[in-house]
Amino acid sequence: MQLKDMAGMLKQVQKMQEKMEEVQKDLQKRTVSADAGGGMVKAVANGKQEIVSIEIEPDLIDKSDREMLQDLIVAAVNKAIAESTKMAQEEMSQITGGMMGNMGFPKDFNFGG
Repeated sequence: MQLKDMAGMLKQVQKMQEKMEEVQKDLQKRTVSADAGGGMVKAVANGKQEIVSIEIEPDLIDKSDREMLQDLIVAAVNKAIAESTKMAQEEMSQITGGMMGNMGFPKDFNFGG
């Protein structure tokens, strides 16, 4: 590989890194939501895979089935995290031009924070 080609490639990598940093900052501001139990429990996650809010239908709290409520919260939170991860992967894939392929982000992958 010639020095000129290598310098050009390094510039491309640097531009990609800068774009990835921009996307990571943007993902921190973006959110996705998911629900469980036909909308009785809703969870919202940001692009850093952090839960930012949980909403519970007021009628559900009056019920004595505490175990069901807990299960619905877990289901909603897991769906929100999955959607958040999908959103982040799609954004990163656009930057890398698919170079990351099917590579998934590890559970503890932190998007810039």
